[in-house]
Amino acid sequence: MTIDNELRIAVLPGDGIGREVMDAALTVLDALQQKIAGLHLKYDVLPGGAAYYRDSGVALPDETLRGADEADAILFGAMGLPDVRGADGTEIVPQLDLRFHFNLYAGVRPYRYLRGTPSPLADPRAETIDFVLVRESTEGLFASRGKGVVEDDAVARDMLVITRATSERLFDFAFQLAARRKERGRPGRVTCVDKANVFASMAFFRKIFDERAGRFPDLEADHWYVDAMALELVRRPWDFDVLVTENMFGDILSDQAAALIGGMGYAPSGDIGDDHALFQPAHGTAPDITGQGKANPTAMILSVAMMLDWLGRQHGAEACTRAAIRLEEAVERAFAERGLRTCEYGGPDGTEVVTRAVLDALAT
Repeated sequence: MTIDNELRIAVLPGDGIGREVMDAALTVLDALQQKIAGLHLKYDVLPGGAAYYRDSGVALPDETLRGADEADAILFGAMGLPDVRGADGTEIVPQLDLRFHFNLYAGVRPYRYLRGTPSPLADPRAETIDFVLVRESTEGLFASRGKGVVEDDAVARDMLVITRATSERLFDFAFQLAARRKERGRPGRVTCVDKANVFASMAFFRKIFDERAGRFPDLEADHWYVDAMALELVRRPWDFDVLVTENMFGDILSDQAAALIGGMGYAPSGDIGDDHALFQPAHGTAPDITGQGKANPTAMILSVAMMLDWLGRQHGAEACTRAAIRLEEAVERAFAERGLRTCEYGGPDGTEVVTRAVLDALAT
């Protein structure tokens, strides 16, 4: 039976700890559906990943692509295994295929300190860290994926691509995000991170940024070179609001940023396009701890909150918006009140303990 206002979620658990943190997230999401009136989600669990590729020769079967296309959102665990590679020596990473297939141009990586966790930075201001990195996810240096060449075992070439159409959408997305954050008390500032002093492609990227900034006169806009930004993210990450950058720069800076709030297990993400969106923890499959119960599900659970917030705006689903807020609050309370110590800090609290703490916070 189909429930009125039911939304379909394509669930791709993937490989390694992807399956473990996905189980945790769905357990929490089931509990949330019991708490939020009008929240009706149906899960379609779909196959794919590196292990699936090893067994079948296909990373994303047609049924998975169809299911993802028909869904209202895609919830993704983690995919890829270091020993499963294609003919060119690169890993099997179906999440990149989905980004390109659905034109998910905005990779959104929020970073916010969770009260109750030890800060890696010896500065009390670290407890005010709250910024978002928006990474272009379909072009830049990643446009060369599968197209790079090696000539006579002497020279390898990959090409960076920046287009006006994608950059305009990306910058508008970043400014609109900053506007929503400004309503909640954040500065309302977008920082373009580039290397415009060296590369023509980056000078073009910055030129388009400045053009689009003019469409948002109530927001601030500034620029940083990527190498300087890497330094400043360590020195004063609490001073930034929304950062927007090219694909490879964003890939690198997003991992650095995760370290500022405790590690990849605390870093959720969303890959968002005009019509589709995929939400996943920023971490990988961690085969070294798979099956040991150590995996931190926080990033996966917070990715669910991001998905609910997006569904609320995309579909005008007020129940999803309320659920997103309730879930974020539950995660914050779980850490603030329980003093949880996950494996990132060398602590004993694994998947089950963190999940139970979030469930308890939801129940009260």
